[in-house]
Amino acid sequence: MAVFGTKKYDESPEAKAHRVTLIDELTFELVPLKSLDAAVQALPAGAEVSVTCSPTKGIEETQRLTAELQSQGFVPIPHVSARMVRDHTHTVELAEWCRELGLRQIFIVGGDAEVPGEYPGAVEFLADFLTTNHGIDTIGVTAYPDGHAFLSHKTLRWALHEKQRLLAEAGVNGYCSTQMCFDPDAIAKWLRVEREMGLTLPVHLGISGVVDKAKLLTMGARLGIGDSLKYLRKNVGAVVKMMTTISYDPNDLLLPLSSDLLDLGVTGMHVFTFNQVEATNTWRESVLSS
Repeated sequence: MAVFGTKKYDESPEAKAHRVTLIDELTFELVPLKSLDAAVQALPAGAEVSVTCSPTKGIEETQRLTAELQSQGFVPIPHVSARMVRDHTHTVELAEWCRELGLRQIFIVGGDAEVPGEYPGAVEFLADFLTTNHGIDTIGVTAYPDGHAFLSHKTLRWALHEKQRLLAEAGVNGYCSTQMCFDPDAIAKWLRVEREMGLTLPVHLGISGVVDKAKLLTMGARLGIGDSLKYLRKNVGAVVKMMTTISYDPNDLLLPLSSDLLDLGVTGMHVFTFNQVEATNTWRESVLSS
């Protein structure tokens, strides 16, 4: 199932152990779509679940799903889309909701709402949220090794480092989770540069789960993976492999990166399942049992 071919990679025992730990403790991202019920049923008991914020269904649906998942014994991490938050009063209400539900972690994104509320982006919302009585221990923020469809690399870097500064000043733990990217060299290069520029946040590697190839290839620039799709198109071997297999194998990205994951401070893995949880968890269990 390899997208990047069948090349063998030398992997030290330490690197392998770290890679396997990341796979064992991965976070499953779920999307509030019709396929959600089946996806939830396929989750392993007690799984950490990232709950996205749909621009059509709103933050309220994310809140509902978060409470439902928590009641079923999972550990939900709700996404809060900054551009969908109306104003400071709404921010205070969200903070109260977090505290009442006993949430320890949230994930803040800029969001896709065409007409924003009071906050044009994640930095502005984060700054305001941190002034509330939220009760949150850890806040995740976004990072873009593959660039963004509408934001420059300079803007992305400023935003990431500003979020790091705000979290540090507030005394709140943080991490950055990378948008999906298929090019292991691009990820490693991006993270080395960011570390040199002063990024100290732990990194959670965003990676596609075991997903049907047609679904994966239709994601495109909407998810900020345009350069990775260009990478696939230019890499003949990758395209041939993609078109002769049914689904994508996450190890095709993890194995080339294995020696870098520990050294560059990758402490978690965020899996974009597109609600195809059963296939991803089957892959996860096969890695853990091998």
